[in-house]
Parts: sequence; C-alpha cells; structure tokens
Amino acid sequence: MPKALVVYYSRTGHTEAMAGKIAAVLREEGLETDLKRVEETPVDILPDYDAVVLGSPVYYGTMAWPLKKFLDESVRFHRKLAGRVGGAFASSMNVGGGNETAVMDILKALLIHGMVVQGEPGTDHFGPVAINAPDERALEACAAHARVIARLTGKLRG
Repeated sequence: MPKALVVYYSRTGHTEAMAGKIAAVLREEGLETDLKRVEETPVDILPDYDAVVLGSPVYYGTMAWPLKKFLDESVRFHRKLAGRVGGAFASSMNVGGGNETAVMDILKALLIHGMVVQGEPGTDHFGPVAINAPDERALEACAAHARVIARLTGKLRG
C-alpha cells in the first residue's frame, strides 16, 4: 500500500485543520498516511514515503521558518525523492496574505527534489489555501487536493 506523509507547521490551528482534512481524505482514498507536526518530524523519514504534502501559515509572503528549515535539511536526500508525489497548502490572515507565494515556494523545493506535482484546474490551482480558519470552501479544496494526490500516487507508486 502506498504511504503518504502530511507535515505541517501551525500556531493557531488553522493550518493544522487543513492538514487533518488532507490526511483524512488520503486515508479514505487508500493511502497509509502519517500526519505530523514539522517540529516532531525527523527529515530522515522522507524516503519512507511515496507522497509528501507540506503545509504552512504564511509569514512575510512565504512559509514559516520551521518548514523552511525542514526543507533545507532535506537536501541530504537530493535525487532520492525523484518520482514521488508532492503537494502543498497554506493559510494566511487575509486575501492578499501571500498564500500562493508560500505554496509556490514549497512546491519549488519539491520540484527541485524531482517530485511530481499536479496542478488542480477545478479549485485552488497550486494547492489549497485558507484565509484564517479554513471554511467549507477551503476544506473542500483540501479534500480535492488529497484525492488528486492519492490518484497520482496510485498511478506512479502503487
């Protein structure tokens, strides 16, 4: 059975709620899924997973430092994560809060690792975003993102 990892940083619980929704739907879709706070996640476990989804609140237009640190430490696995599936999500305080730039920064790191990222034409194109606490729209975008990741993981790694 393919394995997925959802790693997130959250101070207010908003990003955590999104991570929980993504992990729940990945499980419903048949992936063995671990949900972890970034502070409690050793980077050494990354090669154990077929899909990795990362989430962060937005700070100054990009991801929070604990998630950036995690990605910086993942350099030891350069080329070893190629072909695995990746995804990203973010939450911010307001509409112009930088959600898309934060998601794109996370995706850039995953792409440099050689991971496969699929866009979403029907909802949040680069990955789910929320303004403050995730509302029904944001949670549905999280579910849609998880379904896309599960299907792609099944095709590539199943």
